[in-house]
Amino acid sequence: MILKILTVAGLATFEIYAAIPAGFAFGLPAWVIFLASLIGGLVGVFVATFLGDKIKAFLARYRKPKPEKPKTGLIYTLWEKYGVIGLGFFGTMTVGAPVSIGVGVGFNVPLQKLLVWCCLGVFTRCALFTAIGYYGLKLF
Repeated sequence: MILKILTVAGLATFEIYAAIPAGFAFGLPAWVIFLASLIGGLVGVFVATFLGDKIKAFLARYRKPKPEKPKTGLIYTLWEKYGVIGLGFFGTMTVGAPVSIGVGVGFNVPLQKLLVWCCLGVFTRCALFTAIGYYGLKLF
């Protein structure tokens, strides 16, 4: 049972969409799946934030300054419209926390604010998809 829980938590570190169905496939209770995926997802957020800072500092040492390009396009429009909340919360809900943090590092977002919104997104995502899985299996 411990190995199954650790597998769910490990999968959630990278992708919650894979962790929650794996937990149900292992036959774990819904509350265990929620807690394991939440803990794994939060670990993924903190690891991505820590590594994002380190990678950014490493690349800054070797990168030559480039002339600034005009900020146009879809991603900039979304960034201007929704800001840190959109990137942290909705980005975590759709593509995952590591990707959202990577984009945030690229946009020079204050990582403390992004970290808070990503953690809220992980909590919401775990609760929502665990509930959908639990009640979806009750249908059969």
